[in-house]
Amino acid sequence: MEPSRQADGTLSLIALDPFQLLGKPSRRAKSGLRGIETVMLQSLGLSADAEAIYRATLRQPDHGVTALAEDTGLSEVAIRAALDELAVLALIKPSDQFSGRLRPVSPEVGLSTLLASAEADLAGRHAQVEKARAEIAAIAAEHQTSRDTDAASRLEGIDAVRARLEELQRTTESECLSLNPGGAHRPDARSAATPLNEQALKRGVVIKAVCRESFRNDADTLAYARWLVAHGGHMRTVPTVPIQMIIVDRRAAIVPLDPATPRAGALEVRSAGVVTALRALFEQIWAAGTDFGKQPLADTDGCTPAEKTLLGMIAAGDTDEAAARKLGVSLRTVRRMMAHLMERLGAASRFQAGVNASKRGWL
Repeated sequence: MEPSRQADGTLSLIALDPFQLLGKPSRRAKSGLRGIETVMLQSLGLSADAEAIYRATLRQPDHGVTALAEDTGLSEVAIRAALDELAVLALIKPSDQFSGRLRPVSPEVGLSTLLASAEADLAGRHAQVEKARAEIAAIAAEHQTSRDTDAASRLEGIDAVRARLEELQRTTESECLSLNPGGAHRPDARSAATPLNEQALKRGVVIKAVCRESFRNDADTLAYARWLVAHGGHMRTVPTVPIQMIIVDRRAAIVPLDPATPRAGALEVRSAGVVTALRALFEQIWAAGTDFGKQPLADTDGCTPAEKTLLGMIAAGDTDEAAARKLGVSLRTVRRMMAHLMERLGAASRFQAGVNASKRGWL
């Protein structure tokens, strides 16, 4: 083989007339050499074509372009490009024995040199990754230190709340507890929470959620509840939930700045005493809940949890409209429930129903 200058002036390695070379064309091309014998040395900088040609020249160092085409099934154009590539990588060199020819460099020398270069590059990238890891840890520590200087911090707006929840959920170690007073979960909230919950569950984190019974009326939220339980999470329902809240690892609690407008922002509380009190509230509500997938049971008086909750609201002076909002049901449903309770209590008015319920010990 000898170097030849192309029309554009660049050097290309092409073979002499094949009849000047010794040896016969190899039959390896017929056995699919290119697909079977190449071993993916691209990580060392070789293309698939260059690897095929290099292997072929190692077996038949006297083969020219025509013979190499028969050996590998590659076109002459592809072979010349591969020879140029091999020359740049120092895997072929001018022959010292035959003037104008090229010889392949042994793999023990040529490929080992490329491997050493790749290992050096890999070590450099690993060092860069470790440096970046240290910088991230330093930034996170500085961020956490500034946050820990106070027992509580304000999170203004829903974006800030979700960003902080992402941070907390990615570092959750043991448990994540939540109270969810709303009915249907917003689609954007579900799409943001699902992957984080999935990652936490895979780490063995215990996830417990309490929702209003009325959430069963929303198909999307019902589907999410089924997904959560199927993946190892726990959910219970109660007639009403007093406040939206998330507690992570007994070290931080997130509560809304204004319960009436939870998307306005939240307060992150880290005071041990406050977090303990909020967790006790969660446990009390959790104990009174019904496992997802089961129907709430009536008590010894024949009252369901929703009916007893409605009686308590009426006794406290809530209107039917207010009770409907808290229960997350329609006004018609509340009035139907109330009419049924008044009939059972033998009451002619809502006020009398509350009095009779107290006398019977229903409240």
